[in-house]
Amino acid sequence: MKKDINSLSPEARAIIRAQVSRRSVLAGVGAVSAAGLLAACGTGSSTAAKVAVDVSDTEKIVRWANWTYYLDFDEASSTNPSLLQFEKESGIDATYDEAIDDNNTFYGKVQGQLSIGTDIGYDIVTPTDWMVGRWIDQGYAQKLDPANVPNKSNIRESLSNVYYDQGRQYSLTWQSGFAGFGWNTQKLPKGVRTMDDLFSPANKGKVLVLSELRDTIGLILLSQGVDPASNFTEDQYMNAIDFLKGKIQDGFIRQVKGNSYTEDLQRGDANAVIGWSGDLFGLRQDTDGKFDFAIPESGGMLWSDNVLIPSTSTHKKNAEKLINYYYDPVNAAKVAAAVVWVCPVEGTQQELAKIDPKRAESTFIFPDAATLAKVKVFRSLSADESTKFQTAFDEAIGN
Repeated sequence: MKKDINSLSPEARAIIRAQVSRRSVLAGVGAVSAAGLLAACGTGSSTAAKVAVDVSDTEKIVRWANWTYYLDFDEASSTNPSLLQFEKESGIDATYDEAIDDNNTFYGKVQGQLSIGTDIGYDIVTPTDWMVGRWIDQGYAQKLDPANVPNKSNIRESLSNVYYDQGRQYSLTWQSGFAGFGWNTQKLPKGVRTMDDLFSPANKGKVLVLSELRDTIGLILLSQGVDPASNFTEDQYMNAIDFLKGKIQDGFIRQVKGNSYTEDLQRGDANAVIGWSGDLFGLRQDTDGKFDFAIPESGGMLWSDNVLIPSTSTHKKNAEKLINYYYDPVNAAKVAAAVVWVCPVEGTQQELAKIDPKRAESTFIFPDAATLAKVKVFRSLSADESTKFQTAFDEAIGN
């Protein structure tokens, strides 16, 4: 049902305006992602925190924690070509670690060190939008120095001022993506388009779902006719929890996992998943089409991950140089050529067209209006809702 634009949120209005006023429709994608806002910690002022002394001038290193399938990779040399180029140009040695499997588990691993100001071993981390707000509110993020990140100006306009980081003082979007259905095309040649397809009898014990509450529950809500971006009720949320709990108890769901769900697919332990677009497209590319991804008929979820510098980082300027490097459209295009995630850097589509014209036309990297119309962003939760909803989710999945 078409809504009057003035009845929508500021973020939703921003994306609509972006779609009609900018050549690249992706200018509006970040606004939708930004509408996801925060979880429990809200968006209040950042607390005072002990900030580490920057030794970038004497220690030419930078350490980056990221998710899997999130950077260009050369199989022959087992290296990340764009990162090697950064090292060559900057003289900074970069360590890249696919250390993030799930927002909550990664935060749980480092929160104790952050709270006492001890080095967590990373100068850049890449949490999802709502988790970025938690890092900022807890005083666990350092402000970016605009002088060191001049390419910050290349961020899509609608991403430049988000609720969890107004004015983008602490973070910049790394990539955005969709949550939907992934499957093994050899085992399920007809694909997976609905929740009934996902939980068909043939898939019993062979389904994986994400440990990211907003993605798994978001898709279930959509399948039940509930908009996760709307002011849904507690009863509606708990109906989705009951559905998830039932599928676990009935033995349909093999496991609830973070990014490592891709390993189960590759081993053949799972037929189908609630998963992420770029992961599945990466697998499809690596396996000559053995895996695929689709936004569900009832709708998918949209989110963003962001780079930020922890309060404990002792290589802040080096980290800022790395962030600035990837906000150059030429370098962003190298990443977009290798992974199929939504790119936040203005000008990337034109650069990508020079090296991979076909991929530059992908609506999963540069979504058009029709693609965006199929996805939602999980609304912000109050502190009470966040606690109650997370507890219910954890109990449902056995945590």
